[in-house]
Amino acid sequence: MAGVDSLLRMMLRHGADELRIGTDLPPKMLQRGAPVRLSIPPTDDETLRHLLGELWTPEREAQLRGEGRSAFGYQMDGGEAFSVALQRRGEGEPLQIDASFKKEAAPAKAKVAPPVVSSAFVAPPPGVTVSPPVTASASSGPLSPGSVALLERAVALHASDLHLYWGEPPTVRIDGRLRRMDEAPHGAAEQLLQDCAADEAARAASPAGRSADLALELEGVGRFRVNLYQAGGRAAAAIRVLPGRAPRLAELHFPVGLAEVVQAPHGLVLVCGPTGSGKSATLAALAEEALRQRGGLLITLEDPIEYPLAGEGSSLVRQRQIGRDARDFATGLRDALREDPDILLIGEMRDPESISLALTAAETGHLVLASLHSRSAAATVERIVDSYAPERQQQVRVQLADALRAVVAQRLLPRKGGGRLPAVEILRGNHGVAALIREGKTAQLPNVIQSSRKEGMLPLERCLAEMVRSGQVEKEAALYAANDPATLASLLG
Repeated sequence: MAGVDSLLRMMLRHGADELRIGTDLPPKMLQRGAPVRLSIPPTDDETLRHLLGELWTPEREAQLRGEGRSAFGYQMDGGEAFSVALQRRGEGEPLQIDASFKKEAAPAKAKVAPPVVSSAFVAPPPGVTVSPPVTASASSGPLSPGSVALLERAVALHASDLHLYWGEPPTVRIDGRLRRMDEAPHGAAEQLLQDCAADEAARAASPAGRSADLALELEGVGRFRVNLYQAGGRAAAAIRVLPGRAPRLAELHFPVGLAEVVQAPHGLVLVCGPTGSGKSATLAALAEEALRQRGGLLITLEDPIEYPLAGEGSSLVRQRQIGRDARDFATGLRDALREDPDILLIGEMRDPESISLALTAAETGHLVLASLHSRSAAATVERIVDSYAPERQQQVRVQLADALRAVVAQRLLPRKGGGRLPAVEILRGNHGVAALIREGKTAQLPNVIQSSRKEGMLPLERCLAEMVRSGQVEKEAALYAANDPATLASLLG
């Protein structure tokens, strides 16, 4: 066995397909021609000859001195085959060498994208130190010290998200804006991707080309939601940094109060908005407010659990994670109706079955808090109705008209001086709103919101205009977030 096997195994663990080593040069690994970021010291002549071992024969040395190049095949003990090319660098003495090890293509079979992670320990080459892993949690498995440090740095920067892509520096999202972490050590992104790919769910999803949703929890650091996926043939991940506790409603800085929304004995409260608009935080704050005001049993269905919720006094909380505690939202909802809940929190209504069960729960004496991806209150109503076949839509309109208590449509805007603030549109259920929904006149809902300020309704454009006038946000950011920029411009004019 040649000493280079240790580097070749490391190369395979990183999903690379070529290793280059040379006299007085640091080893370089490439994946489809793109360098894999590593921190390995330069290889002096003695170390290089040690790595080549039995591959450095007198015949190949003579060939290098005479022809300047030597090419041959090499097979590791583990069975992997490589094409090896030795190249002389320069004409002087002592002899300087560049070596390239290219992984041979495997026989035709189903394509599996890198990285392929092995849990077996691989002995490092000379000069490379490997630290012991740090255990994150029972579900997430071991994380290397470098991965822990990268997550700690994202938390210290108050980032909402951390983005990883194989061969590139990590990127964080701070106050809605992306920033490359050029200060991160070489290989930090790749190491964290490897650690995530070692999770059981990721191993099951990778061969099928699917993404995998994981949860990480580091004591003293925080909790993280991970979506591991592939792009351009490389591993990638989007990691959401989750706060340690659910916010209180007052901490969300809404322009109008929402505490009375959860006083309804039953009904449906919807929080909508695009991805990354803070829907989960609002749902969690509403749920905790409901527990403080009325107590009872709260059952949540989330994918994954983002905020730990705690019942106080006579309150009970049962948080269920999709894929771990329940097969899917529909199954979990069906089960929840037999589990004596007072309040249901649904992370996302995704299909007609889960929507139908949520409406049934709201009609039968439960307060249901749920989220939906839509930009406005009217669009939320239409999206629910349009998810059904035409012959069922009128029945759903009647159910929704009777059950709906409020819709909070929100998005987050960068605040002057740092941080982000929510801009919201609020629709409250009353007899007029119920009649419009029942009759299919949802296009008139914006007019009702505009004329019902005394009832606690608020148009998005008016909320944005007040945020601009108070100096909290820039006018350009407000216009970008508006559903109707012309109306907002008129209000600001």
